[in-house]
Amino acid sequence: MPTSFVFWLLLLTATLSAQKLPAPPAPLCEFRGAWVATVDNIDWPSKPGLSSERAQQELAAIVDAAAAMRLNALVFQVRPSGDAFYASEREPWSEWLTGRQGQAPAPLWDPLSFLIERAHQRGLEVHAWFNPFRAKHESANSSADRAHVTRRLPAACVSYDKQTWMDPGDARAVDWSLAVIADVVRRYDIDGVHLDDYFYPYPVKDLPFPDDVSFARYRKGGGKLGRSDWRRQNIDTLVARLADETHAQKPFVKVGISPFGIARPGVPSGIKAGIDQYDQLYANVVGWLQGGHVDYLAPQLYWPIDQKPQSFAVLLPWWNGQNTKNRHVWPGLNASKALQAKRPWREDELVQQVDMIRQQGASPGHVHFSWKAIKPGTTLHRQLTAETYGEAAPVPASPWLGNAPRPAIPELTIEATGNGHRAIVQVDANARFYVVQVLRGTRWRTLCVRGRQTTAVALPADVRAVAVRGIAANGLFGEWRGLPMTP
Repeated sequence: MPTSFVFWLLLLTATLSAQKLPAPPAPLCEFRGAWVATVDNIDWPSKPGLSSERAQQELAAIVDAAAAMRLNALVFQVRPSGDAFYASEREPWSEWLTGRQGQAPAPLWDPLSFLIERAHQRGLEVHAWFNPFRAKHESANSSADRAHVTRRLPAACVSYDKQTWMDPGDARAVDWSLAVIADVVRRYDIDGVHLDDYFYPYPVKDLPFPDDVSFARYRKGGGKLGRSDWRRQNIDTLVARLADETHAQKPFVKVGISPFGIARPGVPSGIKAGIDQYDQLYANVVGWLQGGHVDYLAPQLYWPIDQKPQSFAVLLPWWNGQNTKNRHVWPGLNASKALQAKRPWREDELVQQVDMIRQQGASPGHVHFSWKAIKPGTTLHRQLTAETYGEAAPVPASPWLGNAPRPAIPELTIEATGNGHRAIVQVDANARFYVVQVLRGTRWRTLCVRGRQTTAVALPADVRAVAVRGIAANGLFGEWRGLPMTP
């Protein structure tokens, strides 16, 4: 019998058998992120001035380890303080990358581009994290490069305590930051734009924020609001423009913000806080969520379950209760404190917090601060890998982000290798990622999420069948295709 005939007979038999496979359940989805902080070299790079090769090795190791522990997103700090961890014509290279602000890495490479390519291959989203108004961090040692905002737009910058700040009340500062973000959205294949909790700076006692000049300009121009309402309006304008301008460029790029975890002291009843972000950071976070100006909110719920004045268990359902537009609420978790496991932190605090989040709704998620607290070798890495992330998960869909073209049914074949089998998957251009499910015993499990550039996936030895689906740009699934391991 000709070899080609045998091949096509086996292929036909496998196809007919696949049609008899029961449909696998839709994969369970969950946002599993980690902040990768670059300011002051918190998470990466390990120190300023590493060789390009060493810095790349460290960043690649983060991606590979995150994928191996079944995370699906990295929130990467690309702009700590008016500087850049990517090739920018608008702002200077960060001193925390090369050792001196404005000095390019040599040999030249682009950390954001490098991260996106490697992360997408491994099924990880990349969210570009910007600090919108900080211009100089207290740990900075470099003098300002001539391309820095303090040199190019000094009248829009002010000194506050030990830092330099772009004044949110100066329209030039807002335009500057939004232009920086829009440039990244346009040039890089990111999955999300992410802002942290620094809008107006956290207040220093008896030290007012020095925006007399911009406030006087506002009042002289006919503005009627008092200073507090005016400051909130400035931030509201930034957030609304960020959402509109990002989605106008790329409708499927998510806009996320990670505010301080308490909206106001005493809200909900019994919750206390040292600051009032509505009246001191001028962040009307609930208004942004309920106005549809964010695709996800990651309130920093950085307290343990048992800490009554700021109880995680009380704050979590309250934030979910504010989500009237059914966007995503994916809390930030304080992995750095949980790693210490000192009372009132429980030994398995993060495991329990994630379990509580999963009980809250259909599109759960969370973000760990920060990568170094959950990296390989830590107690949390062992706990999360063994107890919490038992199988992979795609990021929950964001269907309000538009009618993304649905991926075609993937092509799927199974090949024998020297030590087992692998699935060969081909997806069309409408698939941003794809998900692989395997039947083990009587239960379907999600094996992995991969980028469309990656076609081969190793299969465990006890797999009885394999199914694949493409994932559209807004996170919705395409139709599945499955094959049994044997005809």
